[in-house]
Amino acid sequence: MGYFLLRALSWLIYLLPTSVLYFCSDLIFAIFFHLVRYRRDVVESNLANSFPEKSQKERDQIAKKFYHHLCDCFLETLYFNWITREQAKKRVTFLNPELANQYMDQGKSVIILMGHYNNWECFNSWGLHTNHRSYAIYKKLRNKAFGEFYVHLRSRFGSFPLERALTFRQLKDDSDAGIPGLSLFLIDQSPRSFDIQYWTTFLNQETAIIVGPEKVARKLNAAVLFGNTRKTKRGFYEVDFVLITDTSKQSPKFEITEKSTRLLEKLIVESPEFWLWSHRKWKFNRSEIEKTANS
Repeated sequence: MGYFLLRALSWLIYLLPTSVLYFCSDLIFAIFFHLVRYRRDVVESNLANSFPEKSQKERDQIAKKFYHHLCDCFLETLYFNWITREQAKKRVTFLNPELANQYMDQGKSVIILMGHYNNWECFNSWGLHTNHRSYAIYKKLRNKAFGEFYVHLRSRFGSFPLERALTFRQLKDDSDAGIPGLSLFLIDQSPRSFDIQYWTTFLNQETAIIVGPEKVARKLNAAVLFGNTRKTKRGFYEVDFVLITDTSKQSPKFEITEKSTRLLEKLIVESPEFWLWSHRKWKFNRSEIEKTANS
């Protein structure tokens, strides 16, 4: 029932003129930012620790812009559930799709690394720009209705949603069968405390980084690209690919992870309002984790 209610809501959102859609987004912003104060403490703490050189006024401005963008993303995600192929191509422009496609044409798997930056759901239209198989890697949600909604959303234009726990087995089977494909991984999720293998400085803070995407890439010897996303205006995005390596097996350990982290950090520093600041990214302390591991 929850899934069908979400579908119905997204249909009503799709019927709205875009001017009304973003007027609604502005209203939601006022409620979430000023009244509900959704995760304001998390956002303010993350910004203070990430940008200690900025004034409180500057960080407050970033926070407001972030909440505006977050509300846009929420309604856009519902809106994207019904857009046509033609609308999807207009709203999300892939500037150099040939970079990814050329590797798959050669029979090589491709892994795209991105962060929770801009509206990451815009990548769901990638299937319109390739003749090869593509997967959207996701973590199973506790809320079944939202889980089913996102599975449908991410498969609308030919991509296959793939649950994270099943990822490597599926990609390995494809590789063994000679089927090249593209897989998208979000790299700024926190690893589980018992699975932390790599730390680096990210946004001025010692940060545990997931290494699963790199491990998959190395085992498949995949070409690894970073997905730069930019918001050109409300509801419109550009994606361009940056090559990290096309010889993953030969890459030094953690080099792929470090390079992709630096590319994401550069985007965030340039336009910080588009990153997911409400995410509890820094929930682990390195000294405490290592002390527990050695005890």
